[in-house]
Amino acid sequence: MTSDVGVGAGPSVGQGSSQTQRPDSAEVQVESGPSYEFEPHNCFACGELNEHGLQLRLHLGERRSWTDFVIEDRFEGWVGVTHGGIVATILDEVMAWALVAEDNWGVTARMSIQFKKPIPVGSRVHGVGWVVRSRRRLVDTAGQITDADGTVLATAEATYLAAPPERKRELMAQYGVRIRNARMSGAGISK
Repeated sequence: MTSDVGVGAGPSVGQGSSQTQRPDSAEVQVESGPSYEFEPHNCFACGELNEHGLQLRLHLGERRSWTDFVIEDRFEGWVGVTHGGIVATILDEVMAWALVAEDNWGVTARMSIQFKKPIPVGSRVHGVGWVVRSRRRLVDTAGQITDADGTVLATAEATYLAAPPERKRELMAQYGVRIRNARMSGAGISK
């Protein structure tokens, strides 16, 4: 992926957090729109303050979000295999951030996952989510996780309930969101 700016400013998984200094805020940038800066937060999936979390670095494009991630052994379910809940979390996060890519915020109303192949711990995976349809306050999304060779390991579909404008403003204040106007090129997805 060509983007190197993301949310979850912690180190890449597998590098060891003691080797990397964390910035005062995380930044996410839409490839042809504004960048969003967030105060450090405790989200299990993307929060750099959650030492037990995934600390995903998320990237945004037009109505989509993606991450590249190495699955650590601590996320093991059966011996050598990534726990399905971790797979679900990655899919939920990239699909939810796809809403932010179109300046929308929401919570998961429902999600279905198809686990295509076991994901070995230690694997590098690519997770991507995209908006399929926006209608009033419901947003339909899809997502997938692939391995380094592009093999699809898991897919998902979800519906998110978009936050009303006043709740969106509250969330942006709570997370210390700052919006800057910027442009960058990002990665495409293959569906």
